[in-house]
Amino acid sequence: MGASGVIGETGTEGSDQAELSVPAADRAEGGVPGERLVLFTDAVTAISITLLILPLVDLVPEAASAHEGASEVITGHLDQIWSFLLSFAVIANIWREHHRTFSSVTEFTRSLMIWNMGWLLSVVVLPLPTEMLGTFGRDRFVAAFYYSTLLAGMVCRFAMLRILKATPALFEEDGPAVRRRAEDLYTESWLNILALVIAFAIALAVPVLQYYSLLLLAVLPRLARSRRQRTAR
Repeated sequence: MGASGVIGETGTEGSDQAELSVPAADRAEGGVPGERLVLFTDAVTAISITLLILPLVDLVPEAASAHEGASEVITGHLDQIWSFLLSFAVIANIWREHHRTFSSVTEFTRSLMIWNMGWLLSVVVLPLPTEMLGTFGRDRFVAAFYYSTLLAGMVCRFAMLRILKATPALFEEDGPAVRRRAEDLYTESWLNILALVIAFAIALAVPVLQYYSLLLLAVLPRLARSRRQRTAR
């Protein structure tokens, strides 16, 4: 169930519960429904992921002006295509994680809004190092820029999950299951940060493995998830 359904069903009761659990200084003026900020975040992320393709679209008239064959738009720009696919997969994954977390949040506090804007900033900036990666290749500065952008977004998400973990009343329902889910997401978040730091170190130490080391992001959190599932049985 999404946040919109929760607002309609819980009404004043859910609002009162959040009122008791959220510090008054951290409450956004007038209240910010979770659904509105999630929709805004989704829209900005959609624009960012769409911008990734625009440099590739520009290659078509450039190839035509240079009297190149149509196939050379692809075969002559494999680095740009690879960087596009990499960042498309990265943004799709971090959006999925964000949506998984905040689709059931009924209200955003001031601090959540600030950290969410920081997260969005990292997503909006990512097309820039993506274009630099396609142009300059395996350059150390480009790698540092790319990884730093990802790390900034992960730190912002970690901060948001820490707030949610401490304020479970912001979720549509409060209870042991919700608290456990917040704990699990929090654990996965810091494991993602750890995996990214290790991947960054590998990328700087072994340039040939730059960006392939990002596969670590799919390993550590998944191992932790599997371990929790085995423990639950």
